[in-house]
Amino acid sequence: MTGARLYLLDTNVCIQAARHYYAFDIAPLFWVALIEQAANGRVRSIDRVKTEIDKGNDDLKDWTDDNFHQWFESTDADDVVEAYADIMLWASQQAQFTDAAKAEFAGAADGWLVAFARARGYVVVTLERFDPLVRRRIPIPNVCEAFDVEQVDTFELLRALGVTLG
Repeated sequence: MTGARLYLLDTNVCIQAARHYYAFDIAPLFWVALIEQAANGRVRSIDRVKTEIDKGNDDLKDWTDDNFHQWFESTDADDVVEAYADIMLWASQQAQFTDAAKAEFAGAADGWLVAFARARGYVVVTLERFDPLVRRRIPIPNVCEAFDVEQVDTFELLRALGVTLG
């Protein structure tokens, strides 16, 4: 698996899939594929994403507790904390974003997700889109671009991993 790209899931990838297009009763193979790819070391997420998922107290929380809990990585490592500090400094210095956007970003998993990906060489998987004009939030792709962290969406992830659901 040398040179294989490793992927880090954003909260919205899981929530949107579970609530909409890959609901557990509609597309169970999506969830099986996530488990298989995680077991193969290709897909992970972080502890702070798990915390956000747990707030839903729903089928997704149950699924992660039962099937995916071991693949949420800790963000406590020094290299991740250092990358997070760089990201938060960058965010605080961006006049484009409102103070409310900066505060929301500081309280979310997003900065930690990009920090982990940056520190460990992962590709971020998110449904958010780059927006050079946004002011009221700090999109993950904007942060990824600023820190040269690759990001893809769910469908690009599935294609890159060779996953088919039919």
